[in-house]
Amino acid sequence: MKHMLIAQSGGPSAAINATVAGVVERCMTSSKVDRIYGAVNGIKGVISGHYVDLTDVLASPEQLDLLCHTPSAALGSCRLKLNNADESQLKEIVDALIEREIGYFVYIGGNDSMDTVDKLSAYIKKHDIRDLYVMGAPKTIDNDLPETDHCPGFGSAAKYIAATFTEIVRDCEVYDIPAVTIVEIMGRNAGWLTAAAALSRENGGSGPQLIYLCERAFDTEKFIEDVKGCLAKKNAVLVAVSEGVKNPDGSYLSESKGRGVDVFGHAALSGTAKVLEGLVKEKIGCKVRSIELNLMQRCAAHLASANDLSESKMLGMTAADRALEGVSGQMATILRVQDEPYRVKYSTADISKVANYEKKVPDEWINAEGNDVTEEMLNYLRPLVRGDVSFATQNGVPVHLSLYSEGK
Repeated sequence: MKHMLIAQSGGPSAAINATVAGVVERCMTSSKVDRIYGAVNGIKGVISGHYVDLTDVLASPEQLDLLCHTPSAALGSCRLKLNNADESQLKEIVDALIEREIGYFVYIGGNDSMDTVDKLSAYIKKHDIRDLYVMGAPKTIDNDLPETDHCPGFGSAAKYIAATFTEIVRDCEVYDIPAVTIVEIMGRNAGWLTAAAALSRENGGSGPQLIYLCERAFDTEKFIEDVKGCLAKKNAVLVAVSEGVKNPDGSYLSESKGRGVDVFGHAALSGTAKVLEGLVKEKIGCKVRSIELNLMQRCAAHLASANDLSESKMLGMTAADRALEGVSGQMATILRVQDEPYRVKYSTADISKVANYEKKVPDEWINAEGNDVTEEMLNYLRPLVRGDVSFATQNGVPVHLSLYSEGK
């Protein structure tokens, strides 16, 4: 029998560990798997041999359930870009897998992680390496992977955004002086998460008056006119804006902050709301504040969507099933059957159709003025945030599961 290896990569989420639980649960009942390992810090752990034996650690339903409700990446993460021109790194990874008698490898992550799955599975096929199967499982709060209706982690992050906006607007509306609050939400090139701010209007709340997604070019002059128009109607104006909104010339609005680039060459974003705060001060002169939600968007397990956790676990099971069937070079996917009542089915897609592609918000789901979303967007979002979760607490705070100790 061969072993199963699981690894996580990219930005964490409130649901990524549920996918690990799904893989483990499926392998526990398979006669094809001897031991189940986790690589610490993604593909880096694969190369270095930093593995955790999950077979006993996650042997009970209680441990698996606790893992599902533990936020962030329980196996650690990394951002390692594989060299396109040099196969030696791929050979190193494959040799490491073979040496450990790994027959199945499920890599959980976003776009760059799926690129790793694509390169690795192509290398295995090219060199006719037998009995080694690599599958991808999606994860990203940005919700920008193609071939799947939505991505694990997004529903929970969207629920956090919607809940947070319902609370922020309550605070904003207590004073009788003109004030603008600008909230920056994660999303480099896709505005799905920012769009979720509109859900804060669902139960009679006023929510944000203005929502700007990064799919539309951002016009600062029009932004000021939009804000002035809202201030003419009420004192408290709440704005939701994607961190990745771009100027008409294609440059990120926040690039003026000079934050450099990451290892993948992506501009290091944040500071968009602060730029707009300065603009409102200069052009309007009213009270204004900016809020950057930052990491809270992706680690708020106390506000996780039950639908999200359930689907994330099922995607782990799907990826494991396909790998155990001898399938390689694919990503587990969710296909939406209908909105109401909400139904989905699970499938897989060729990884080459996923890696290095981005799924953006359809233009028709953004209003004509470019400062709000349409009912079609809300219909898409509503099922994804549904369902509340119960989680273990001790001394009044949540209890989480640790799968390894840092530095060991």
